[in-house]
Amino acid sequence: MAVVDPLIELRDVNKHFGTLHVLQDINLTVGRGEVVVVIGPSGSGKSTLCRAMNRLENVESGEIRIDGQPLPAEGKALARLRAEVGMVFQSFNLFAHRTVLANVSLAQIKVRGRKKEEADRRSRELLDRVGLADHADKYPAQLSGGQQQRVAIARALAMDPKALLFDEPTSALDPEMINEVLEVMQQLAHEGMTMVVVTHEMGFARSAANRVVFMADGRIVEDRPPEDFFTAPRSDRAKDFLSKILKH
Repeated sequence: MAVVDPLIELRDVNKHFGTLHVLQDINLTVGRGEVVVVIGPSGSGKSTLCRAMNRLENVESGEIRIDGQPLPAEGKALARLRAEVGMVFQSFNLFAHRTVLANVSLAQIKVRGRKKEEADRRSRELLDRVGLADHADKYPAQLSGGQQQRVAIARALAMDPKALLFDEPTSALDPEMINEVLEVMQQLAHEGMTMVVVTHEMGFARSAANRVVFMADGRIVEDRPPEDFFTAPRSDRAKDFLSKILKH
């Protein structure tokens, strides 16, 4: 698919874990303001693809560009890039011994160089945005999983990223907490945040995605608008996958 204003570009990207070829000649472009949802069976390479986009996984060959710039290898430039491309994980990765407010402010102060008062003000705005204004002074252990994940989203947003990567953000949550996280993500999508989301939540893929990327065996098998993909998958792999998960 031709992408008008590319923000994330992967060209001929390959990655092995030992003998396992987890990313095979991946070509993918995500436009500014696009929501791309990556789905596929376990072990298809979805999380590795997501983590490669801000170099949490190194790739062996090919090129990854963010906003026209190649991914830096290490050091300060890489830290800056990670501020530009926020990441929300399956596990919330919050600092247990710091308050919710401090969790959201910390990287703003350390990486963005903001004064504490400014960072805290921004953090409170974002906690309000994810529905947690009243919880700023609590510690992560006092929050539910859904609340902790919303703090993690606020923390990623606090860096004013150009894009957000979500690696199965709801898969560690109890079912009743999944929607509160998806609602925040829906809202971000609605506001035009560039997002790459690895998820099992097909409802979210259907309603929030501009494109669905279906992966199997380390390859991108389909890359299409959700309506087309869900109603008329082209590949046998996708048909098989959808028949197993859409049991209605």
